[in-house]
Amino acid sequence: MAMLSAAARRRPAASSRRADVAAATLTALAHGCAEVAVAGVRVRATAEGGLWIPEAGALVVSDMHLEKGSAFARRGQMLPPYDTRTTLARLEALVAAYAPRTVISLGDSFHDVEAPARMHGTDAARLAALVGAVEWVWIVGNHDPELPPALGGVRREEIALGALTLRHEPHAGDAPGEIAGHLHPCAKVAARGRSVRARCFATDGRRLVMPAFGPYAGGLNLRDRAFAPLFPRGAMALMAARGRVWPAHPDRLLPDMRV
Repeated sequence: MAMLSAAARRRPAASSRRADVAAATLTALAHGCAEVAVAGVRVRATAEGGLWIPEAGALVVSDMHLEKGSAFARRGQMLPPYDTRTTLARLEALVAAYAPRTVISLGDSFHDVEAPARMHGTDAARLAALVGAVEWVWIVGNHDPELPPALGGVRREEIALGALTLRHEPHAGDAPGEIAGHLHPCAKVAARGRSVRARCFATDGRRLVMPAFGPYAGGLNLRDRAFAPLFPRGAMALMAARGRVWPAHPDRLLPDMRV
């Protein structure tokens, strides 16, 4: 048998590096949620798509894209107009469950800058009640670079919580402690003879990318090359499906079929 080169002997196999990613991140599975460590900070990924940061008393959601349905309707593509109502109901349930001191909406909270004006009065009142009940932070996104002051809360480009930095768009390259959105990650795995595709949190233990919280936001497969600069060693997917979070090892992740 030919001997490996010295360089090959020093370099761990790709599957071994990916195994290290999974082992370093997942700390517990409980109550349908997954607890992971990001830059040494314990966070909880929920089945609804929110992230709970216990040491900060902060609940994080990303890419709600409120009023995306009405934006499509204006262009003649008629979707059921209940996306905002559904999103707010899920957010209300998370706030009731965790009683956060702070809620951080991690950008693209609205689908466009005119979306707040299109909200039904009932939905606007529900959002106002949520914002008024906690310390609310709007992180600026590319879809909603300007938000009306009447919404309440504070606006930030990014915010630091101890070792964590929360922003909308992830920075390319190494960014330990970064929690970002924007890319709407999803994962696809094979299970019981068929494939399953679901929104997911993506993490390698150093940073984390949030799933989109809005029902019409869609998702980009974690195997897409857009994620490579963020997770050069691969990332574990925490898939939110069927009312719980399912961890998927990097080796299990499948690309989407191209047609």
